Amino acid sequence: MKSGKHMYRNLALISQLGIQVMVPIFLCLFVGIFLDEQLSTGFFTLLFLTLGVLAGGRNAYILAMSSIEKEKKHKEEKRNEEYK
Repeated sequence: MKSGKHMYRNLALISQLGIQVMVPIFLCLFVGIFLDEQLSTGFFTLLFLTLGVLAGGRNAYILAMSSIEKEKKHKEEKRNEEYK
């Protein structure tokens, strides 16, 4: 049963990672396209797309580091319980 719980946790993490990467990219892309249409330029799409990719990468990094820290704490607590 524990492996099932672990599988669902990993599935949720992967889904969350995808959402946290794609949402900033698409939002920034749509803002850039909107501004380019309003101002008749081609600059803002590239600028905002770059910002969206950077924001998505940052979100992925933060989520991955948070997950790693939680896993370390869980292993440490489990190890401490074994010694008691």
